[in-house]
Amino acid sequence: MALNARIKCNRCTFRLVTNGTRSVAPVRGPQQTDFAVKTTIADRDTAPAADATRAGPVLWTLVSLSLSMLLPSLGTSSANVALPNFADAFGASFQAVQWIVLAYLLAITTLIVSAGRLGDMAGRRRLLLAGIVLFTVASGVCGMAPSLWLLIAARAVQGLGAAIMMALTMAFVGETVPKERTGSAMGLLGTMSAIGTAFGPSLGGILIAAFGWPAIFLVNVPLGILTFILAFRALPKDRSERNAGGFDGLGTLLLALTLAAYALAMTIGRGHFAALNAGLLLASVIGIGVFVFVEARVASPLVRPAMFREPMLARSLAMNVLVSTVIMTTFVVGPFYLARGLGLDPAGVGLVMSIGPLISVLTGFPAGRLVDHLGAPVVVVGGLAALAAGSFALSVLPALFGLAGYVAGIAILTPGYQLFQAANNTTVMMDVRADQRGVVSGVLNLSRNLGLITGASVMGAVFAVSTAAADIATASPGALISGLRTTFVIAGVLIVVALVVALVVAIARRVGDRHR
Repeated sequence: MALNARIKCNRCTFRLVTNGTRSVAPVRGPQQTDFAVKTTIADRDTAPAADATRAGPVLWTLVSLSLSMLLPSLGTSSANVALPNFADAFGASFQAVQWIVLAYLLAITTLIVSAGRLGDMAGRRRLLLAGIVLFTVASGVCGMAPSLWLLIAARAVQGLGAAIMMALTMAFVGETVPKERTGSAMGLLGTMSAIGTAFGPSLGGILIAAFGWPAIFLVNVPLGILTFILAFRALPKDRSERNAGGFDGLGTLLLALTLAAYALAMTIGRGHFAALNAGLLLASVIGIGVFVFVEARVASPLVRPAMFREPMLARSLAMNVLVSTVIMTTFVVGPFYLARGLGLDPAGVGLVMSIGPLISVLTGFPAGRLVDHLGAPVVVVGGLAALAAGSFALSVLPALFGLAGYVAGIAILTPGYQLFQAANNTTVMMDVRADQRGVVSGVLNLSRNLGLITGASVMGAVFAVSTAAADIATASPGALISGLRTTFVIAGVLIVVALVVALVVAIARRVGDRHR
């Protein structure tokens, strides 16, 4: 389609000629002006060619972002399987080697929002590359650590690198992927996270058996180098205009201390809530109040309190916490029920526990495609409905059908989780301002981590109490089934609450669309 027009005014005359995407004006003469302009008019025949030239860079960008999402997940799940090996290697107690896992989790939880804010300020590309380098180098140090405490310190640094990678990976989706493909991209990232969760323990077990525990960390070194090379080549360079505001050091410190207090309150004590846990929980509540007070008064806050007054964002974050709490319940309760209630050996427990993550791998990308085709609000509601059905199925079916009932419940629940994640992440990230993508992505990941921590502690405690046994390790199969039933009824109620919130959001959005 070509456009040829002569435009006259009192003082000048110029010709506008367009050919698809470019315009030239070769008209000359008295009081005539050369005028060149780019236009967005695109010939229907040339549009596919433009899309084709963009598809290659987007593909490699998604590959680099996928690896950047995979490595932190592997870092979490592969280390858990090596806890007995750490205890033997360093002659340490189980409580001491647990800090190898806890240090990594605490670093991610406390620093992920700050990492997103730094990316918005300093440039997401350069900070993501720095995070990949940090994660890779710390992995090498972990693999060569001669003492337990050096290993724990290196794991904390590795967690810092993971926090940067997790916070900025989703932020880059909004910057590099066309809006109509955001759902598919979020589904792909969810799939990569599920792959890390699913294959981390099995990969870790194979590496430990073949090469010893250092291999679970050293394997990240070549993967990290590959991720760095791809990200360096594929990610767009940072724009020169960045947020000129300063970094909120006080807010960062307050948030880190508050989140650390909450995470410790939920994790130390091995499920027994004692005075120390209560004190840490109280400190976290006070810390949140002080943090909000400070953020409302500093010039360049880490997190703007007004952001949480946006109904869509606040409700999406609340739903993310509830859903993550329920998902972690399956990882905490499942092994006890399978081993003690059904009498499966460790290999059998591992095989059954891998079913959920494997389903996530298969359903993650299709879930994203559904978001692109049906819209995020519809898919959020559908995903939560499946999560509620799966939770209530897990409260009933195992008692009736044993292992088959448990697997059936997981098969219903897991696709619902992938649908929710793809749709909710798309809802949060799609319309975020460019200078806020990093911090919003960090807050979104933080809400997920808080849910995981809460699920591991609170829902684990609910399960223990529901068995009515003095020690869950010696509880009878009947007591474990009773505990499973109660725990997943409560999980189902939490999902129903999230579903009500999602319906309110969907109705509010539809009403808003009608009034436009």
